[in-house]
Amino acid sequence: MVGGGPETKTIFHVTRGPASLPSFAYDVAASIGAFVDAQSSQYAMTGIAKWPLVAPEGGRDALRAAMVPLTLGSDHEVYSASSWSIPAVYLNDWPDRYIHTNADTPAKIDPTKLKRAGFIAAATGLVLANATAADAQEIVSVIEEAALHRAAEARSQIRDLPPAEAANRLRFQLAYETQMFDSMGRFFTSPAAVRAESARFITTIEPLLHTPAPPPPSGPIYRRNATLRGSLDAFGYDYLEAHLGHDRAAKLTLLNFEGLRGEGGDYSYEALNLANGSRTTTEIRDALAAIYGPVPQDAVDQFLAAAEEGGLVAKVR
Repeated sequence: MVGGGPETKTIFHVTRGPASLPSFAYDVAASIGAFVDAQSSQYAMTGIAKWPLVAPEGGRDALRAAMVPLTLGSDHEVYSASSWSIPAVYLNDWPDRYIHTNADTPAKIDPTKLKRAGFIAAATGLVLANATAADAQEIVSVIEEAALHRAAEARSQIRDLPPAEAANRLRFQLAYETQMFDSMGRFFTSPAAVRAESARFITTIEPLLHTPAPPPPSGPIYRRNATLRGSLDAFGYDYLEAHLGHDRAAKLTLLNFEGLRGEGGDYSYEALNLANGSRTTTEIRDALAAIYGPVPQDAVDQFLAAAEEGGLVAKVR
């Protein structure tokens, strides 16, 4: 839901897709969201803004949008899962004390907030629908600006980590930023000059994210069963419980794990996304640790073995 008025005491989020599926679409949406946020704040403080995006019957408050990493719980997680691999931006209000209750009524919608959410969605869609090689340089600039923020955030997240986990976190971020530039290839072929600019930028930020080479990968390699699409649980149904039994599923450590920036459902969602037929289980653990915080290798191994038994993945090697 979006558009919740002040009575709902909710926060508007512009949410990225999974870290396992880097896409410049997320940075485009965040850039547009930040623009709307800045314009709405200027209007709330001064009464003047070029793009206040205020509805006649709506509020005049600032949007106060939060640009956040992936959160699960709606249709976007289905599209972004590796069985589809469609990058998706999720606009949502959360927490909302009225959602899914009999008090969740249209009267609690703020037309201004709804208008701003619609603008962010429409503008993002317009950019993506019309993006061509002629837009590559501007898109690169958007990625670069966001990448600098992400690099700083990655460095802040390693302060209290053991050296090996800190190195893994930075190593993942550098690879992620490279893939962000590569993601433009799903829309168009970037001009040579733009590709050169992207490479120069990666070289520029590499000292901020430089780490020793990772240890050799090991463990089995799994590939997700692409014919099983959709969420693993919804409205009382749980795939793993249905295929492994309640007691067995309840004992899977990863599903109950609490990390620094995620919990069991987050880890298991990305674990399946990362099972692409080329990553080993140690590489999957390292990616999960970088995304959500350190996690035991045994927990990842146990989950993927159970996922194989349940038909969610197949062992390649």
